Amino acid sequence: MFGEIVRAHRRRLGLTQEELAEKAGLSVRAIGKIETGRIAAPRPPTLRLLADAFGLTGAEWDQLRRSAAGEASDPPVVPAQLPPDVSAFTGREEQLAALDAMAADPTEATAVVISAVSGTAGVGKTALALRWAHRVRERFPDGQLYLNLRGYDPERPMTAADALERLLGGLGATDGQLPVEVDERAADYRSRLAGRRMLILLDNASSAEQVRPLLPGVASCVVLVTSRDSLAGLVAVHGAQRLRLDLLSPAEAYALLHRLIGRRVAERPDAAAALAERCSRLPLALRVAAELAVSRPAADLADLADELADSQRRLDLLDAGDDPRASVACVFSWSLRHLPPETARVFALLGVHPGPDVDVYAVASLAGTDVRTARRTLDALARAHLIHPTGPGRYGMHDLLRSYAAGVAAGTADVPAAQDRLFEYYLATAAAAMDRLYPAEAGHRPRVRPAATPVPALTDGPSAQSWLDAERACLAATVAHAATHGRPEHAVRLSAVLFRYFIGGGHPADSLAVYGHARDAAARVGDPGGEGQALNGLGSLYLRLGRHEPAMEHYRQALELQRRAGDATGQTRVLNNLGVVELQRGRYRPAAGWFREALRVLRRVGDLTGEARARNNLGLVDAALGRNGSAAEHHRQAMELFQRTGDPIGEGRALTDLGIIEQRLGRHGSAAEYHRRALDLALRAGDRDGEAWARNGLGEADQAGDRFADALAQHSEALDTATPAGARDQQARAHTGLGNAHLALGDPVRAREHYAHALALYTDLGMAEADGVRTRLATVAKLVPATAPGVATANRSTGSVTAE
Repeated sequence: MFGEIVRAHRRRLGLTQEELAEKAGLSVRAIGKIETGRIAAPRPPTLRLLADAFGLTGAEWDQLRRSAAGEASDPPVVPAQLPPDVSAFTGREEQLAALDAMAADPTEATAVVISAVSGTAGVGKTALALRWAHRVRERFPDGQLYLNLRGYDPERPMTAADALERLLGGLGATDGQLPVEVDERAADYRSRLAGRRMLILLDNASSAEQVRPLLPGVASCVVLVTSRDSLAGLVAVHGAQRLRLDLLSPAEAYALLHRLIGRRVAERPDAAAALAERCSRLPLALRVAAELAVSRPAADLADLADELADSQRRLDLLDAGDDPRASVACVFSWSLRHLPPETARVFALLGVHPGPDVDVYAVASLAGTDVRTARRTLDALARAHLIHPTGPGRYGMHDLLRSYAAGVAAGTADVPAAQDRLFEYYLATAAAAMDRLYPAEAGHRPRVRPAATPVPALTDGPSAQSWLDAERACLAATVAHAATHGRPEHAVRLSAVLFRYFIGGGHPADSLAVYGHARDAAARVGDPGGEGQALNGLGSLYLRLGRHEPAMEHYRQALELQRRAGDATGQTRVLNNLGVVELQRGRYRPAAGWFREALRVLRRVGDLTGEARARNNLGLVDAALGRNGSAAEHHRQAMELFQRTGDPIGEGRALTDLGIIEQRLGRHGSAAEYHRRALDLALRAGDRDGEAWARNGLGEADQAGDRFADALAQHSEALDTATPAGARDQQARAHTGLGNAHLALGDPVRAREHYAHALALYTDLGMAEADGVRTRLATVAKLVPATAPGVATANRSTGSVTAE
C-alpha cells in the first residue's frame, strides 16, 4: 500500500524514479525498493523527505504517514453513481468507438485519461457519456462517480467547493470530515483516489477552470467531461482528448423519432423527416417534439411540422447566430402553446426560482395559488417532460429549459411579486421549523410574519428536521440570491433564523456560503447588528471545525459590531462564544472571564436561556480546574433555568455535564442515570449532538463498571450519530471509548485503530484531549494480543459546549 501511494504521487508529478531520488535526496535503489514493497515501513526521516518532495500536507500527508505505519483503515467506499442509461438511445456508434479507443486500458496509462465531449446544448452529450459509461463500468471495479456541474445553469454553476463536497461524499467522506478550504478538499479527494481504478463523469462543465480542481492525481482513473465549451485548457494543459458531438444525421434523427413515436413515423416518412429538420436534428428537441406527437395521437405529423415552422418565425429567445439552440426554443415554445395558460405561467416562473429543485409548496408560493392547483400544475409539466423528478415530491428542470423559462419570465410583470411570495414562504416555514426544533430560542430569532401562501404542517421535531434537510440547498441558494439581487434584508433575516440548523447540522460548505453572503449583504446596507449576527455565524462554523484563530477573529469583529448596534442579546451570544473558544483551547481563566461578562449582561436584560448557558459553561471551567463541587452547582442551576424556560436541549446538556462530574467522582450509577435522562431528552427533541454526548457518557459509565460489551455498543451508536451530524469532538470521544472497550476485551489491534482516529480528530480540532489519547496510543502499541482486560481508563471529557 505504501509503495503504491509513493508511485502514484511520483507519476502525478511526472517524475522518473531517478528524478524523485534526486529531489528527495534518496538513492534510486531505495525508491525502487519502496515502490516494489521491499521497504514497507520506511524510517521517519525517509518518510519526511518523500513528503517534502511531493509537497504533501493535510490529508495527503496523513495518508502517507498512516500507510507507512501500516495502520488499518476502513474499507474504501465503492460508489456506483451513474444515472440510468438513456432510453431509446440511437446512433453515435462512431463516437462510442472513439471513447473506447481513448480509454482502452486504464491499467496501462501513465497519466490520467481525460476525454472531453463538447457540443451545443441539447445535442446529447450526457446521453452519449452515460451510454458509454454503462458499457465500460466493469473496467472500473473501484467505482464510478457522477456529478452534474450545472455549468450553464443561469447564475448557479456549481462551485469547486460544492463539487468537491459531493465527490468526497461519494467516496465515503462525511460532512464532519470535509475540509473548509478548496485546496484542502482537492488534496483529500486526490488522496482518496490514490491507487484506485475509477471512472469519474463530470457532466455539464462550464470551463476548464471548473473541472481542474476535480481531476485525480493517479493514472488509474479515467475522467469523462461533457460541456458546451471546447475546454481548450484541458486539452492544452492536461492532455485531454477532445470529442466534438454534432447533430444527429438525418437517418439517426429519423430512427430516434421512429423509436419514440412508433408506426406513425413509418406511415408518414416524409413528414417525419420534415419534423426532424424543424428540430434541427437536435436530440433534446426531437424528444420534446416526439412527446408532443404522442400526446396528440390524432394529429398528422405534417401538421405538427408546419406548426413548428410557424413558431420558428415568431420566436427566437435563444438566438445565437446559426446555433441550433434557436430551434430548441421553438420546440419549447410549441410545447408551451399546448399547455393551459396558468401551467405555462408557472413553467416560466420556475425559471427564476433560485434553488436546484422545488416541491409543491414552493410552487404554490411562486404561483400564488393553493396546493392542489400547484400539484396539478406540476403533474402537467412532468407529463410534458418540462420538469423531471429529483426525489419524492420534488422536481427539477434541465438547465436549457431553465434558461428558456427564465427568458419567458423576463418578459412578464409576474417575477418580483412571485419572488417576494417565495422568499416570504421560505422565511416563514424556516421560522416555524426552527420553533419546533428549538422553541426556547425563539426570542433570539427575528420575528417573522406568516406566509401568504400555504405552508407544510410541521407538527413535530422530526417533520421540521425533514423539511429543513430537504430544503437545505434551496434555503442556501435563496440567501445567496437575496443577498446579490437587491434583497439584503431578507438574506440577513433568513440566515439569522436558520443559525442553529446550519451551524449545528454538520454542513460547513453551506454555512460558509450562507453567512458569508449575509455578512456582505448587511455591510452593504449599513446594518451593524445583521453583520454582527453573520460574523457570529462564521465564527461558530470555524469553532465547530476546530479552527480557533479564525473563530476568535470573527467573534471579536462581531462583538464590536453588536456593541455599535446596541444589541445586548447579540453581545451576550458572542461573549459566550469567545469563552467557548478559550475553553476548548484549555485557557480556562480567560474563558471564565468571558462567561462572567456575558452573565452580567444577561442578568441585566433578563435573558434566562442565555443565563443558563453561561452558568453551564462556568461549570465546565470549574470542572476543568478540578473544582467538581462548584462545577456541579453551576450545572444544577443551569438545568433548573433550562427547565423553567422549556429548553429540553439545554436541559439535556446540563444533565450530561452533571453525569461527567459524577463519573469523575467515581459515582458511576448516578452518572449513568444523568446520561439516561439526557439521552431521553435528546431523542425526543431530535438533538443529534446531545444524543452523541449522552451515549458516549453511558459508554464511559459502562466501561467504569466493567461492562465492556455494553460500552462498545454505546460508543458505536454515539459514533453513528455524531458522524452525520458533523460533531467531530464526539466522534473523537466515541473512538476513544471504542479503543478503551476493545482493549479491555483483549483486542489491542482494534483499540489502536480507534485511538489513531481519535488522535487525528482531536489534533485537528486543537483540543487538549489529544495529549491523553496520544499517550494511550503509545501504550497500546507496545502491548501484545494477550493483554489482560481493563488496562485503559475511561475517556475524560471536558463537557458539552454549544455555540450561540
